[in-house]
Amino acid sequence: MVRVDAGAPASHLRIMSAPACQLYLITPPVIDDLEAFARLLESAIDAGPVAALQIRIKPASDAQIAAAVRRLAPVAQGRGVAVILNDRPDLASALGCDGVHVGQGDASVASARRIMGKTAMIGATCHDSRHLGMEAAEQGADYVAFGAFYPTATKQTVHRPDPEILTIWQETMEIPSVAIGGITIDNAAPLVAAGADFLAVSAGVWSYPGGPAEAVRRLTAILAG
Repeated sequence: MVRVDAGAPASHLRIMSAPACQLYLITPPVIDDLEAFARLLESAIDAGPVAALQIRIKPASDAQIAAAVRRLAPVAQGRGVAVILNDRPDLASALGCDGVHVGQGDASVASARRIMGKTAMIGATCHDSRHLGMEAAEQGADYVAFGAFYPTATKQTVHRPDPEILTIWQETMEIPSVAIGGITIDNAAPLVAAGADFLAVSAGVWSYPGGPAEAVRRLTAILAG
């Protein structure tokens, strides 16, 4: 299983697209204690291969987002894990993140690329639509995210794609796909089998009863299987 090297060109994400599915962690939307969470993050990343960490703090001020990035990015990047900020290419660029993830209501992939430069990793939410995925690819996205595949309390969702979208995407497109939404150790396997290149997991790791490190260990086994 290949990791993202912090600071590596965005094209490196394409190299990771096959054959293994990889783990893409997303922070909880609210982090009350950054120091405590940083320790949890260390234990999670040290428990198994993690390709990327998306810092997604909502709702939050620019100062709160900056504080989270400054505390958490060194933990991830120091372990070879790419740091991707949600929604804000301006802050991602200013804070030294490796990339940014944009939703359909956020900055476009093209504008994110202009702000962050050629080597940044740009990901795009595409819900349950291959058409949106192809548009993102045409604009230069490095990966597309489909979901939510399962019910999730992390954010409100209205789209529920069939896992087949991952299979079709893998068979017809070059850039990687990320499966997202309510993914846990209990429901991850079908998405891996369907052809996801990455599994984006948030509560399934941070709220796992056995702790984040054990969740990563168990997900690693699923991804490898």
